[in-house]
Amino acid sequence: YRIEEEARDAPPGKRRKLRKKYSTGIMDEIHEWLILQSQQVPPETALGKAVGYALAEWDRLIVFLDDGRVPIDNNRIENDIRPYVIGRKNWLFADSSAGAAASAFLYSLIETAKANGHEPYWYQRYLFEKLPAARRDKDKLRALLPMNVTPAEIQEFFKTMDG
Repeated sequence: YRIEEEARDAPPGKRRKLRKKYSTGIMDEIHEWLILQSQQVPPETALGKAVGYALAEWDRLIVFLDDGRVPIDNNRIENDIRPYVIGRKNWLFADSSAGAAASAFLYSLIETAKANGHEPYWYQRYLFEKLPAARRDKDKLRALLPMNVTPAEIQEFFKTMDG
């Protein structure tokens, strides 16, 4: 995390180089330790399960070393979804699995919009205005995803609607 702190404001290419230079060795040591633990700790214990999980997911865990755009952890996302996790007891009684899936989709869409700098109300309003013209066209639908639209585009869209 010290390395990540130093690389926080660096462009992705430089962040990748810093990670390769300084973090790869650390991750190799952790991997060796996990392998050693997997041979010494009973797999049914809490530590054994954690070690097994880390080893099984190792390739996904170290993706950040090769891509400077990828964060080292998912703490930001964990914090973003915390309100939904805290409220999940309220949603245990969804009328149907389809209703629960629809809710999960909308929560994901809202959080992705926020992560891409959108005010959720205006992004959703923009989306619902544009969806009818995009139906059944994967490219047009993909273009409406929060990461493919800028807040400025949404603002401009509503200016032209009002004008």
